[in-house]
Amino acid sequence: MSDRPYVLLSCAVSVDGYIDDATEDRLLLSNAADVDRVDEVRAGCDAILVGAATIRKDDPRLLVRSQARRDTRIHRGRPATPLKATITGRGDLDPTAQFFTAGDSTKVVYTATSALDKTCETVGTVADVVDAGEPVDLDRVLADLASRGVARLMVEGGGSMHTMFLTAGLADELHLVVAPFFVGDSRAPRFVYDGCFPWSPQGRARLADVVKIEDLVLLRYALSNRCPSR
Repeated sequence: MSDRPYVLLSCAVSVDGYIDDATEDRLLLSNAADVDRVDEVRAGCDAILVGAATIRKDDPRLLVRSQARRDTRIHRGRPATPLKATITGRGDLDPTAQFFTAGDSTKVVYTATSALDKTCETVGTVADVVDAGEPVDLDRVLADLASRGVARLMVEGGGSMHTMFLTAGLADELHLVVAPFFVGDSRAPRFVYDGCFPWSPQGRARLADVVKIEDLVLLRYALSNRCPSR
């Protein structure tokens, strides 16, 4: 799909590749400087996507935090915050979650066909609900986003979403931030799960940039020829 949105994956991990620990509390992997960097990346995108599990566990707002960046978007004729999208296979979503209640941007829920009725019942009054096939077809998701004017999509997790986009070969760029500690608990969620990935020891991804962010490091990988070197 040459006309699909540019897809940028963003994730912070521990040294041993975990995006959280196994406790009820959310594990902080970023620092203030990295949070601001992510905010800048968000402000440059047309849509932000997370999985339904991330909404249930983290209750993210997914807003552009900086007033200056919101003002710039508005000045350019764009909404203050990018469109928010999620993917669900079961329709288990709470309409009072901040994903739906925070901000005035459009919210879109892509659901498996088998969960369409349930999803419409639970969040149909607070979001556009789109039948994305059975199982969910990412090509259909991206085609619908493109029809809504989305040229640049930021995928912020969790592991199942990153795995889906990567194994489908539908990611153009990866921002991977590594925090200087270990989780060391196999019960905790990882950056990606098992799958057949296009990048292997015989076909390595291209490292486009490395940036030190205080005690963190940002690794920027080019995953397609659409990704610029810098």
